[in-house]
Amino acid sequence: MALSRAARAAGAQVGLRRGGVLMLVPEARLVERAPAREAEALNAVAMALLQYTPLVAAAEESTLLIDIGASLRLFGGIASLCRHIRANLRTLGFTASLSCAPTARGAWLLARHGGLRGRIAGGARAVQMATLERRLDRLPTSLLPPARPFAAWFEGIGCFSLADMRRLPRPGLQRRCGRPLLDVLDAAYGRLPELFDWIEAPTTFTAKLELFDRVEHADALLAGSCRLLVQLTGWLCAHQLAVERITLLLEHERGRVACPPTAIDIVLAEPTWRDEHLVRLLRERLAKVTLTAPVIGLCLQAPQVQAMAPPSESLFPEPGGSEQDQLRMLELLVARLGPDNVLQAAPQADYRPELANVWVPVGQQIRAAARAAQLPPDVLSFPRPSWLLTKPIALLMRNHRPFYGSPLKMASTPERIEAGWWGQSQTRDYFIAEGLDHAHYWVYRERIVGAAADAEPRWYLHGLFG
Repeated sequence: MALSRAARAAGAQVGLRRGGVLMLVPEARLVERAPAREAEALNAVAMALLQYTPLVAAAEESTLLIDIGASLRLFGGIASLCRHIRANLRTLGFTASLSCAPTARGAWLLARHGGLRGRIAGGARAVQMATLERRLDRLPTSLLPPARPFAAWFEGIGCFSLADMRRLPRPGLQRRCGRPLLDVLDAAYGRLPELFDWIEAPTTFTAKLELFDRVEHADALLAGSCRLLVQLTGWLCAHQLAVERITLLLEHERGRVACPPTAIDIVLAEPTWRDEHLVRLLRERLAKVTLTAPVIGLCLQAPQVQAMAPPSESLFPEPGGSEQDQLRMLELLVARLGPDNVLQAAPQADYRPELANVWVPVGQQIRAAARAAQLPPDVLSFPRPSWLLTKPIALLMRNHRPFYGSPLKMASTPERIEAGWWGQSQTRDYFIAEGLDHAHYWVYRERIVGAAADAEPRWYLHGLFG
């Protein structure tokens, strides 16, 4: 059914029996067909092709048909689209014969003819109907599945090509070979409408890959992970979804030495449906994983998805890169440094300035509504400095005025903050102070409950304004 280029160069051909192959190529390695594995492979390729069009159908003899009429402008034409498909097939580890034609059956015949002749990477393209008819007329009659049982009869009457078959009387051809032969022939030449059962992507995504050998180093699993990510991209495009979190399970030995699979979770700051960014994140994570046991299989899951966001409506690009570019950079840093080493600021419901902020992992979502709800409304009416000191600095007192490089003059009314419980209470009066150099500072006067009336107040510098 199929053979490698080395076997073809040694003289082997499609259709030979086992004995004939071993006579021509004694060192040939023959592999029995596995229908279940072939169906899995065809489904994996179909899932990957869903990123180019939602109209993908399975045809006979391990063939997939895709309707690309609405996708040509998006992917830059037929040649560019074929390059994308070949790249995906190489990532999945398969070879294929590609063709393009105005009719699905015509494209199927051109692809089958190219595959039988060994044109694995290429294939014929016929954009115009007249070109397709000329190419089909030169094809042998044995390519049509309904015509193969009558191959000897066609050879006996001198009918070797589809052009010869079309010149035969249709009533006699139908009585001899049946109506299915005429239907396939008319569909190839565009004289009969074609109906297909389009493949529907499952509601949830889970893709598995059985490795050919035991892998003991995690960085060697990237190629297999890329095969699963290509399928994930097709599934996301088919459902118009973007993934927020993916899980890669590294399956280990089974039986007596069985151990639970190693899970690699990747949480995205911004949902995406592109596999290039996911590949970079997986490369960084796999480089840091130490395997406890050899890996024999991979399983990719997408447990957290959401609707795909519409494209940006801005006319000009954002300065310094788009928001998506910045989020991808943060995700790459998280994958390289770990989630506990890349943090972002998040507000807390606390009146004390030094406790009104907390650092959380950058992957944690902070919604705008939650951010506004955490801040008391009366706090928003007071100005806050752009630079808050980690620890307040005690100020000197000169002539009963706080001193920081120069005497400070209060330039605002006081803002009293009283908060804290169980020995952590704080009572402060905050002011905006101005120095002789016209710089503005955020200072506070500490109020000590129970202190003497004539006690000197203590002043502290807590922040600087821009």
